[in-house]
Amino acid sequence: MVSIKDIAKKAGVSISTVSYALNGSSKVTDETRSKILAIAKELNYVPNAAARSLKKRESRIIGVFLTDFKGDVYGDLLDGMKEVCNAQGYDLIVCSGKQAHRMLPERMIDGAIILDHAFTNAELLKYAERNHKIVVLDRELEHPNINQVLLDNKAGATLATEFLVEQGHKKIYIVTGPDDSFDSIQRMKAVKMVADRTEDVEWIEIPGDFKKSGGERAAERVIGEYTGLAAVFCLNDEMAIGFCNRLAETDYRIGEHVHLIGFDNIELTSYMQPRLATINYSKRKWGALASEQLIKILSGEEVEHERIYVTLIKGESVGKSARQVNVAR
Repeated sequence: MVSIKDIAKKAGVSISTVSYALNGSSKVTDETRSKILAIAKELNYVPNAAARSLKKRESRIIGVFLTDFKGDVYGDLLDGMKEVCNAQGYDLIVCSGKQAHRMLPERMIDGAIILDHAFTNAELLKYAERNHKIVVLDRELEHPNINQVLLDNKAGATLATEFLVEQGHKKIYIVTGPDDSFDSIQRMKAVKMVADRTEDVEWIEIPGDFKKSGGERAAERVIGEYTGLAAVFCLNDEMAIGFCNRLAETDYRIGEHVHLIGFDNIELTSYMQPRLATINYSKRKWGALASEQLIKILSGEEVEHERIYVTLIKGESVGKSARQVNVAR
């Protein structure tokens, strides 16, 4: 790769003179600048963005780190982030994988939004100690350089489970997310709090993975154990959709034999018949607020931790327990 040192050598000037010329400084004459620019073009010189960013100590780029890109939640989330970043003169890049983690300590980005459990708490705290600016969406960390913009998982799970109990359901399955998922852990804490204060309800936990395949496997178990009316809370809509797909292959019907609620209110749920009961929140607002908070931190402003509020959508996939219908197996 051609460097400014190569240009300086061919032009017979100092490296600093080349730097001034390339950056449009008035410290060099028009004649010298024209000569240096012509040589740079001749040598196919490409500026080293990483070196320039290191010198200026800013790149005007924000990185968002995700565990993966699958699922309907991420599209609106990223749109919200991008809209705010672009309006404030920043670009947004999306990163995944351990190798991408070095972009933060090497200052290839100005700050990071984290929704990636591959980052350990210790790793993020180490970067924060080195004055890197971070917004986390998937954990609770206290540090002056770390801001939390968290989804109110506990409130959502409480709304979902209390709704099933209020409808009179006495047998409730909970299909969990991955063991290392912050969202799943927080939602399960709320479920257990509701279970602890509720009498005469059987609570059954089924391991899930936040994927449609996890919902399909959960449906297999519910079908295999079915002796009467059951309710199911899938901790995200992806699993709820998988659950519906598998149940559709049987004589059991959602909203009659099995009552189902999800979490996330992804777009597909509004087209389902019966309409899936679920927990709603603005994915776009979540992403936008994360970007807003990070940009404020980068500007030296003080910010408070934020929480994204949730609401219950009462779809026809959940009805009162009196709607039980027997099905010959």
